[in-house]
Amino acid sequence: MLPLAGVRILAVEVYGAGPFGSAHLADLGAEVIKIEPREGGDVSRSVGPFLLGEDDSVFFQSLNRNKKSLTLDLKHPKGREVLERLAATADGLLSNLRGDQPEKLRIRHADLARANPKLVCAHLSAYGRDGARKSWPGYDYLMQGEAGFLGLSGEPDGPPARMGLSVVDYSTGTTCALALLAGILQARHTGKGRDLDVSLYDVAMHLLNYPAAWYLNDGLVTERVARSAHPFIAPSQLYRTQDGWIFVMAQTQRFWEVLADALGRRDLKAQYPDFAARKAHRDELTKTLDGEFGKRTTEAWLARLRGTVPCAPVYDLPKALENPYFLERGGVQVFDHPDRPGFKLVASPFRLDEPLPARPAPKLGEHTEALLAQLGYSAADIAALKAAKAAG
Repeated sequence: MLPLAGVRILAVEVYGAGPFGSAHLADLGAEVIKIEPREGGDVSRSVGPFLLGEDDSVFFQSLNRNKKSLTLDLKHPKGREVLERLAATADGLLSNLRGDQPEKLRIRHADLARANPKLVCAHLSAYGRDGARKSWPGYDYLMQGEAGFLGLSGEPDGPPARMGLSVVDYSTGTTCALALLAGILQARHTGKGRDLDVSLYDVAMHLLNYPAAWYLNDGLVTERVARSAHPFIAPSQLYRTQDGWIFVMAQTQRFWEVLADALGRRDLKAQYPDFAARKAHRDELTKTLDGEFGKRTTEAWLARLRGTVPCAPVYDLPKALENPYFLERGGVQVFDHPDRPGFKLVASPFRLDEPLPARPAPKLGEHTEALLAQLGYSAADIAALKAAKAAG
């Protein structure tokens, strides 16, 4: 029995952030029903560069495994009727539309409470459902820019740099999934559902965390440091090896002392005895450590330091995905896709004492007829819904 078995989630979701969050729920056993437009479905079905048959892509598969697909026109009266009947059977609804859309589509708790007073509606948007920006579209990279991420990333003498991954999308999707589960837990105790809001902007700002606390309380401005270094702790940065780079993080006094011993440079412990001395002389310490690390390859240093000093290689994407430790951890999930046998995705980060589901993302409208029949619609009713273009 998976942790979320028996939980039904309606997902009015598109593209990245919402689907990333609901995928966590699906991986843990929830029944996640994607409600998609009849024509084309979720826009991510057509996102390249690799397409998989009709209305499907590798991008779409990466965000939507283990879900079901129901094609429905939410603006059609008959489609609305289906939604309300479906809501009566659900625990939660997760949407990630523009902030003004939940009201227009009537997918808020107040709009659906008549069908199910316990329904919890979690809304993920760019800037929230209230305020001057509620109707604005928005994407991850924009949030990274406005929230200061670009100003904190990259080399000090280079241009602002975004993070290489859609970290705000992923973080907001995960936050929304957590909020929805919290709401469902409360509704099961109280019998009353509610709306919950999460926005890309708010989560991006929340991720500023301790640099924000430093600035808000003491006016300290965290700035970029060379070699992707920690702003205040040294040595905690990239160092050159004989054949590439290694990232070393001596975050504690003990790790610094172990590092100096492993380098055969016990004299450095007296020369740079504490955090203040190492930070004050970071540049000269970097030159010294570059000289030491340059005597061996990255792998040789990893063999010497791993397990005693926090360190890691700097891999490109292929090396990261072919890392023996990643494969040992079962990091690749393999399943048969109708158009690509042996299709591979990065496995869920959840580790349970039983296997997680391993189903490909659904074909557009794949579960429409079965779900409608489950709601009590006859074959003739379903045919009429399709003819009216209310459902697919």
